[in-house]
Amino acid sequence: MDFFKDLNIKYQSTNKRLYSGRESENTNQYWHEKITFSDITAIENSTKKQFGILGYACDEGVKRNQGRVGAKKGPEFIRQKLGKLPIHFTHKKVTDFGDITCIDENLEDCQAAFSKSISHLITHNIFPIGIGGGHDIAYATFNGIKGALTNDQKNKIGIINFDAHFDLRVIDRQPNSGTPFNQILSENDNVVYFPVGIQQQSNTKELFEIAKQKNISFLTNFDCETFSDNVKCNLNSVLEKVNHLYITIDLDGFSSAFAPGVSAASPLGLSPNFIYQALTFLLKSNKVIACDITELNPKYDKDNITAQLAAKLVDYIVLQA
Repeated sequence: MDFFKDLNIKYQSTNKRLYSGRESENTNQYWHEKITFSDITAIENSTKKQFGILGYACDEGVKRNQGRVGAKKGPEFIRQKLGKLPIHFTHKKVTDFGDITCIDENLEDCQAAFSKSISHLITHNIFPIGIGGGHDIAYATFNGIKGALTNDQKNKIGIINFDAHFDLRVIDRQPNSGTPFNQILSENDNVVYFPVGIQQQSNTKELFEIAKQKNISFLTNFDCETFSDNVKCNLNSVLEKVNHLYITIDLDGFSSAFAPGVSAASPLGLSPNFIYQALTFLLKSNKVIACDITELNPKYDKDNITAQLAAKLVDYIVLQA
């Protein structure tokens, strides 16, 4: 495909059969009955508010980071659960634009293709929701946002990362799922990065030092047991500093009680209720330009609980945005 010329990736349209479920008797009541499908190059204009789902079928970054592989299948399982959910929004169009798939261990080309696709969606006034895949998707999503804002003078981007990990590792040999935010901050001055849900036992002293050196504020998982005034104040501080906000949700930031199907599960972590309240607060700002949900590893899921959580997060973002 010319759109991905010179990039060693596989682009594949969504298998529509992944979206299935109960049939409505009258008007369409479920996601599988309402969602539309399109090639990334065949975007149509619409008067409705548009959302675009794009899969990042890649766990090469997780593999490089010595994690448990399997996240490549994440987008497929999220779609299976998303299709069965009832719809509670109107006047919004959601289109699934398929998957960017990593081949030949070529993480960098996969990220480049995903970035180009994100830019393409944003410039056509479509709100991108990425589904992964490893958290190396963040480097790709950010660069896609940055590319779409090239000619925008108000282009200061904030990143709120709901995650147990900083993902600020310094690149040793190759970028991986633990390096995306270090890469972003090293390559860009006009960025505010704010992690939420950081767990001390999931990050080395070196990573806390890197955060300190880069003047990164953050909230720990203990700060986020409730959606408190302190949390609101910190999130609002980020919103006041930026023109656009990118939200990335790493499923391993949740307690394993809610998200066992991840590469790095932990008994500690955030609750879905906290994330729902945070999303409501952030999306009301009208500054959110893109979201992604990462690190679903179906290989280690139990009763598809994590896939269901990811699907319900996608649904909630569409409902609130």
